Amino acid sequence: MINHAILNPAIASTVAKLNELFGAAPAVAVVLGSGWAGAVSLVQDAKHLSYAELPAFPQPKVEGHVNEIVVGTIGAQRVVMLRGRAHTYESGECTGMAGALRSLKGWGVQVLLQTNASGSLRSHMAPGSLMLISDHINAPQRSPLVGEPGSERFVDMSTVPETILARHAGLRVMGLALMTNMAAGLSAEALTHALTLQQAQLSGERAASFLGAVVAGLAELPSLQAGA
Repeated sequence: MINHAILNPAIASTVAKLNELFGAAPAVAVVLGSGWAGAVSLVQDAKHLSYAELPAFPQPKVEGHVNEIVVGTIGAQRVVMLRGRAHTYESGECTGMAGALRSLKGWGVQVLLQTNASGSLRSHMAPGSLMLISDHINAPQRSPLVGEPGSERFVDMSTVPETILARHAGLRVMGLALMTNMAAGLSAEALTHALTLQQAQLSGERAASFLGAVVAGLAELPSLQAGA
């Protein structure tokens, strides 16, 4: 449950900080999931800021997440990238990104581009494949491993609660998935976070390049032009 009495002042402080440091908001925000972090290297004139400096942002403790925002441009498109996110399996709550996403909306961001690492259900989409997400199923995200430390915690597909929160905040959403393994039961390989990170690293350069092209292409959308 979201405690608005605590969260709303934190959001206001975060928006003020973003305006102070970066000026007007980029039209596009990108949440970088496992395997997509290489896209940061494509950001020109990049400015970095730790989540710790933003009161409404979470402090995730997941291997492979840096917990900072990066503001700059890719091609003609100004963008803010989020390097880290709160997952449901960390606390048992699916509202961990509410403050960050509502702060982005309050700052003036219009589009949220989400990325993740996923298991494939299709034999023709082997590990390393990239997929555009067209819809999702909001399956109950409950696990007996909630609160357990380390990377052995089961990693759900966390994109679903973020999408719900973002749409409620008024953001337009696009989702991309990098297939890092076959889904549970479709191969004899045990699924672990270490395996996800290993496969993500192997495909990361191609995923980052594709993501950069997508972000740059968004500059052509009339609805994202300045003042739109």
